[in-house]
Amino acid sequence: MKWTKQRLNNLFFFLGIAAVVVMLLTFDVSFIELWQHLCHAGYWLIPIVGVWILIYGINALSWQTIIRSKCREAEHDGTSTVKEISFWRIYHLTITGYALNYATPVGGLGGEPYRIMELSKDIGNQRAASSVILYAMMHFFAHFWYWFSSIFIYLALAAIGDLPINTAIATLLGIVIVFCLIAFYIFSKGYRNGLVANIIRWISHIPGLKGWSIRFQEKHKESLRNIDEQIAALYANDKQAFYRSLLLEYLSRVVQSSEVMFMLLLFGIDCGGGFSGLLLTFLHSFLIVSFTTLFANLIGFLPMQLGVQEGGFVLSIAALGLSAALGIFVSIICRVREIIWIIIGILLMKIYK
Repeated sequence: MKWTKQRLNNLFFFLGIAAVVVMLLTFDVSFIELWQHLCHAGYWLIPIVGVWILIYGINALSWQTIIRSKCREAEHDGTSTVKEISFWRIYHLTITGYALNYATPVGGLGGEPYRIMELSKDIGNQRAASSVILYAMMHFFAHFWYWFSSIFIYLALAAIGDLPINTAIATLLGIVIVFCLIAFYIFSKGYRNGLVANIIRWISHIPGLKGWSIRFQEKHKESLRNIDEQIAALYANDKQAFYRSLLLEYLSRVVQSSEVMFMLLLFGIDCGGGFSGLLLTFLHSFLIVSFTTLFANLIGFLPMQLGVQEGGFVLSIAALGLSAALGIFVSIICRVREIIWIIIGILLMKIYK
């Protein structure tokens, strides 16, 4: 049976529906306790969920920067004339793509293929693939900068006596720094030379996938080369677009910290109030999100990172001297927010095409 784009769209849609059901059935608390947590959140749930309208908007602007750069490159080379893609279409694909990423194991197995499939209707298969891969790389690249900068925020807060510092913590921070520096090197190689062909060759070393990898390389050799050339071209030919996209992605991570800050304020945790107190609360939120996302991405093969995100929130909040009960509350409300946005993203697949 030939898989048409409509059939694939339906497959992604039902995959998302199944994920929501699984997520609802695997909460670590009863529905009565869940309702109590939601009642505790009250009207604060509106800004907690609503801030993601802004976060996804910033993500869409970052991706749009890459897409426009690719389209300008095509027009400059005279290879094709690509119509302008509206921000709202990119925004829609951003939300649906992340909804599928939340819903599937190994984050990009749902969202990125869906984005490529849909975007190819506008700018062709190879340009869509390179744009989506570049954006996915930028998304993870910004994560590493987020984690890297959080080390120095922690050290600054430790220097003023706000957070503890000892040999174990210093060792852990050192490991994270080395981890980020290695990642920066790998990403720099990928941005300069492309990486898709290398990934396909690497897959050939996985037991059972060698034959598929060799056949795929032989069949799509020219396409893989073109995609890698387009990936390398962004950094080589349009550094302004590259750094603008990176800055926007990093900014979205910073804005995401406000979600946790709203929940800390809900519990009356404002570090003394006033501007300095709110700033300190925001920096604590920054560190909580940083540690939790690092923990979740290291074990990102679990569907919806079930249990991983919750554990990350509890550990990171406890590390700042706050109660484990607060960590559980934050993790549950964030899980509810994810479900709400997964539902929105899945519905957008059918409502807006």
